[in-house]
Amino acid sequence: MLDFNIRGENLEVTPAIREYVEKKVLKLERYFTEGANATANVNLKVYNDRQTKVEITIPMKNLTLRAEERHEDMYAAIDLIVDKLERQIRKYKTKVNRKFREKEGVAAFLQSVGKEKSNNEEPINEDAEFQVVRTKQFDLKPMDQEEAILQMNMLGHNFFIFTDSESEDTHIVYKRKDGKYGLIETN
Repeated sequence: MLDFNIRGENLEVTPAIREYVEKKVLKLERYFTEGANATANVNLKVYNDRQTKVEITIPMKNLTLRAEERHEDMYAAIDLIVDKLERQIRKYKTKVNRKFREKEGVAAFLQSVGKEKSNNEEPINEDAEFQVVRTKQFDLKPMDQEEAILQMNMLGHNFFIFTDSESEDTHIVYKRKDGKYGLIETN
């Protein structure tokens, strides 16, 4: 069952908007197993140029669904974002089902041959889509956020990992789609 946390920025969330969001997002429940409880966090924003932005995040046990959409019409943005979330769910379920079928197929094959997989064998790469093709190692230098942003821009990267010179924690700065910067703090 989905609970809703709907917030508006530069916008009052009217009962009609709330009802429309809940009606559309609740259609996603058909993909969830019975008893799956989650909270749908919905942010609705209106900018000066009358453009609206809708963000929906649904954190669940094994998966976090997240999508955002910009559009002149908020209701159209909500429709588009629900379509995006539905595609994410279908893609995730397809991968899970494929892995399950492959594991079942491998187990059946090994049993028919009379071999059991030993614990020291390397696992089969079931999802080449997530294959790591390059590994980098580097020292995290103590610096402040501004210096980290300068380093990131100098390197032409979209993110930069650094050690905060004050707290000595590892942080990540990143460039957002709107051209501004974000900071991820670790504990």
